[in-house]
Amino acid sequence: MTVRLRPHHLLCLLTYVGKGYSPAFTANYDAIAMRIEQGEELLIVSGPDDICAPRLGEGEAHCLEDDITLRDQLAARDVGLLLARPIGSGQALTLDDVLLARMRKAFASGATRSACKACQWNSLCTSVAASGYRDTRVNGCG
Repeated sequence: MTVRLRPHHLLCLLTYVGKGYSPAFTANYDAIAMRIEQGEELLIVSGPDDICAPRLGEGEAHCLEDDITLRDQLAARDVGLLLARPIGSGQALTLDDVLLARMRKAFASGATRSACKACQWNSLCTSVAASGYRDTRVNGCG
């Protein structure tokens, strides 16, 4: 199988520590984190992805808002610059330990954080990065 991720969720998974919008959201994200740790390939998608799934049934799902689409664009640009290749819909990515460490180093330095500025989880992610990514759910890949 393949984990479908929107670009800004490439950044979110770096600091995911089991907190989320609801118990269903967190349970789903935990299952996705486990799949990523087992080496499942990532497929970049435009719009809602596997992480968004539990929120899509809610009234006006924030996954569809323009500011979330902007986060995706900023994250795709930043991660693309880091990896020296385009990150966009249809791109496949394998997150191994080397790439995870490289992405976390860039995230901690702020090099890939332009998508995070208006996010409600920004302070949590900053503290997780400052802790050396302690207690994150994705720690090794493949």
